[in-house]
Amino acid sequence: MIDNSLTLTSLFAFILALAISFACTPAVRMLAIKIKAVDVPKDNRRMHKVPIPRMGGLAIFAGFLVSVLFFVPLGTEFRSILIGALILVVLGIIDDIVALKPKTKFAGQIIAALIPALSGVSIHGIVNPFVPGQYSTLGIFSIPLTVIWIVGITNAVNFIDGLDGLACGVSAIATVTMFIIAVLFGETYIALMMAALAGACLGFLPYNMNPAKIFMGDTGSMFLGYILATVSIQGLFKFYAVISFAVPFILLGLPIFDTGFAIVRRLLKGQSPLQADRGHVHHRLIDLGFDQKQSVAILYAFSALMGLTAVILARTNESKLIILAIAVLVCFFLAMSLMSFEKHHRAEEQAQLERIQKAAMEKEASEDTIDEGDPS
Repeated sequence: MIDNSLTLTSLFAFILALAISFACTPAVRMLAIKIKAVDVPKDNRRMHKVPIPRMGGLAIFAGFLVSVLFFVPLGTEFRSILIGALILVVLGIIDDIVALKPKTKFAGQIIAALIPALSGVSIHGIVNPFVPGQYSTLGIFSIPLTVIWIVGITNAVNFIDGLDGLACGVSAIATVTMFIIAVLFGETYIALMMAALAGACLGFLPYNMNPAKIFMGDTGSMFLGYILATVSIQGLFKFYAVISFAVPFILLGLPIFDTGFAIVRRLLKGQSPLQADRGHVHHRLIDLGFDQKQSVAILYAFSALMGLTAVILARTNESKLIILAIAVLVCFFLAMSLMSFEKHHRAEEQAQLERIQKAAMEKEASEDTIDEGDPS
């Protein structure tokens, strides 16, 4: 039975966050230009051709924070989440202005993750999704695993922030999914936080869709990843009697698998896992001939499918759904990799054929010149 009062309060939280985020974004854009927090296209990873202000995540954070402070009673655990979020927002603002070194950002992410982890927002155990009722406690590994989860999801959302509206939209879809699950299980505070986050994302999205007027930058991507990670611990991992550990993995399947593939790809090339490249799933879609809007729409649809699967799994706890979802994720990323490789291989072959043709034409032209100059 869905609580109507919770639904109504969530609607108010959503509208307030949306209004504040939407109203603040133009001011944040002007501030970003003034302090030179601007993304200048200087490599082939970037899809835009002209400088675009970033730091738009500050507007998302403002909408979320005001709404949460207004509607959600803050206990110790929720306060620790907000303190960690504030640290990452400040870190993101600095990075959007001066471009911090990856190790510096990583250290800041660990500090931010430790605050909620040491305040009770931790993964105490996991359920075996294939054996009903089997629950394993993590003991001394609880805090380290929690930090790895939070830092991992924080970076995963950051990694997919490569096309206009992509990371913000995917995060909004994940947020709505978590809101639905929280409402279904009567988790009032989680539902209100997710309603606020969804509103903040959607208030910013009109400015971020292609062609983007502003990027959310690391300020927004790290904040969104962090909130999704911490709230999934607070609202999903703790329901071990009902929801298996697989739900948050499926819910955040797109950024998780994209990050996983990126790490493996870079290690196989002998590169640092933190080194940026042009091999993410959105880059592969662009390379396959889709434009930005089409690529984003495809990834929105894929994220929505994973979200629907997570909701069904939360209600039924069917292990077959886990296998199906993982298989779909793996097949999708393998298909993107193979198709992109094939197109790249064809492009190389075509370039080689063109070089051969050019060389043959030059040789023929040279022979003709010799013939014309022959006195006989």
